[in-house]
Amino acid sequence: MILRPTILLLVLFLPAWWVGIATASEEGDPLIFDDVPLKDMIEHPDWFKESFLDLQDDLQEAVENGKRGIIVYFGQKRCPYCRQLMEINFKQPDIVKYTRDNFDVIAIDIWNPEEVTDPLGNTMTQRDYALKMGTNFTPSLVFYDRDGNIALRLRGYYPPYQFRAALEYVADEHYKRERFNVYLARGDSTLRFEAEDMVEEDFFLPPPYNLDRSRFPGERPLAVFFEQGNCHACDILHTQLLRQPAIQELFGAFESIQLNRRSNDPVITPDGRRLSARQWANTLGVFYAPTLIFFDENGREIIRVDSVVHFFRLRNVLNYVLTKGYLSYPSFQMWRSVNRNR
Repeated sequence: MILRPTILLLVLFLPAWWVGIATASEEGDPLIFDDVPLKDMIEHPDWFKESFLDLQDDLQEAVENGKRGIIVYFGQKRCPYCRQLMEINFKQPDIVKYTRDNFDVIAIDIWNPEEVTDPLGNTMTQRDYALKMGTNFTPSLVFYDRDGNIALRLRGYYPPYQFRAALEYVADEHYKRERFNVYLARGDSTLRFEAEDMVEEDFFLPPPYNLDRSRFPGERPLAVFFEQGNCHACDILHTQLLRQPAIQELFGAFESIQLNRRSNDPVITPDGRRLSARQWANTLGVFYAPTLIFFDENGREIIRVDSVVHFFRLRNVLNYVLTKGYLSYPSFQMWRSVNRNR
């Protein structure tokens, strides 16, 4: 059974992005969809900026029009996660208005060989620009502030309320004072939820969590699940995705642990530090639950999945790690370009 959070206390003031939590169930579930590549190409909203792909000019024009900056959207034509962004988030009037009031949005195709000039004046292909920005998952969004500085990066699809939080985080310049995970945690702290246990898997290793690989390598790669109680997305991960035999078989080749990102449970991290699960999550900048972080046998982070994920994307990530594709292709995007049949 998928558990839903029960709100016990609501303070007088909530960030606008929290309002979406109460109404999300009324609008359907944006977290549930099929991530098979689309047969038809997606279409961008007609209010996306028609750009000549000189982002210096685009940023200057946005600033002159009183906006907070620009958002560069990195997508693919048949990406189901990109479709969710277009068909769910960008169909909500409040999100559309807030986005258009504060930003111009410019679309980049991560496979396109045509040139783009970034806000710093560097010219390269759209594909190389996507690689430079580390857009492992589409849709990826890079927020540039008025001075051309990167205020925030989002890799993957996020449901409307978290997407709205990202917009406000940049537009209201919270990025100048705190990291995004801290900003979201302040929103969390305005509500108190009933405590609920997390869903566990048979392949999770029990505590104590000594993950130190700094002196002696591990025998297998490590997968760390950062979750929390009362987490709808976590419940979907366990009741749907992790019930798939192919996914279970792949995780059988990992050492896997589950941590409550809000707990004080002790952990010895892969690089040998003694921290609580909360401290480690904060150090890593974890802001989404569930977040899956993968480490190699020597404790180096390979890749993380910290956005909505379904079967095909997760299977590809697991294969990328298990086949050590990262040794030849440090970018998951590049590995995918030569392993499209996986």
